[in-house]
Amino acid sequence: MQAPAQLEDLRRMSARVGNNILLVQGAGGNSSIKHDDVLWVKASGTWLADAERKEIFVPVSLSAARAALAQGHERVPLSPHAIATLRASIETSLHALMPHPVVLHVHSVNTIAWAVRTDARNELANRLDGLAWHRLDYFHPGLPLAHAVNAVIAQNAIDVLILGNHGLVVGAADCEAAEALVHEVEKRLAMPPRRAAPVDEQALRKICTGTDYRMPADLLCHNIATDSFSRAIATGGSLYPDHVVFLGPGLPILGEGKDLAAVAAPAGANGLCPPVAALIAGLGAVIRKDASSGAEAMLTCLALVTCRLPLNAEIAYLSIENEQALLNWDAEHYRRQLTAHR
Repeated sequence: MQAPAQLEDLRRMSARVGNNILLVQGAGGNSSIKHDDVLWVKASGTWLADAERKEIFVPVSLSAARAALAQGHERVPLSPHAIATLRASIETSLHALMPHPVVLHVHSVNTIAWAVRTDARNELANRLDGLAWHRLDYFHPGLPLAHAVNAVIAQNAIDVLILGNHGLVVGAADCEAAEALVHEVEKRLAMPPRRAAPVDEQALRKICTGTDYRMPADLLCHNIATDSFSRAIATGGSLYPDHVVFLGPGLPILGEGKDLAAVAAPAGANGLCPPVAALIAGLGAVIRKDASSGAEAMLTCLALVTCRLPLNAEIAYLSIENEQALLNWDAEHYRRQLTAHR
């Protein structure tokens, strides 16, 4: 199938955005461009960072995608002449609904840090004044989110969507404008990170000895454990979908006098996998030796988000029902599998 020339612009822009961990982590986020009746959208489970090295975009019939949404279908088929073995993004319906030629969805840490708060309404209104924006509550990704977006854009012309406990979506006339709008929103929503205490790497390595755990590659991850407020937020519940999908609900914390075997044992006794990551209060974070690069990226994202939340923030966590809907969703099983074999 002949790809439009604009797809090259989308590849370049997506790679830039995907390589900025403040905007995208792992397989998170997606982008698209419309050309005639074809929507070129990122494939599920692929990484925006790979946009210039791999074929991560698949063509979808725009009219068919909109019809599928109207009929309540979760999966959107590829265009009849598409040559691809990948699935379209789980957010394809959202991209199809937005009227803009280019749509960009990111899990930017500054936006998420505002989107997980219940006390942010007035501050968001002040910071985003002058933009055509709207904030949505949390909706399960895919069809529920698409239906919520459809109701909003039917009433107003919206270029910026703040998704509760999720991230940021922008629509624009071209790739350059979409990328610029993301950076504009991030600049307006920027919050300074807290500095955490130094990491005792030697103590962490000793704790990991003889276990299935290791230190994470990114030392920033330790801030979740060494900063008491970040630690309280991270262990209080799940903040956003990829937190649940790649790290599991919440994060376990290693109590005083306990060892890592105590963290893994309850899961193993129930036939479950040990936690992907765990926190050792005051020392740092550890991650399973078999953790995917996607899980590593999500641990870094959690550190970047929690250290930007002020001490007086009112946090809204995902409910147990929200978590189970994500963990039992076939689309997320598929995405985790692709990330594990990247």
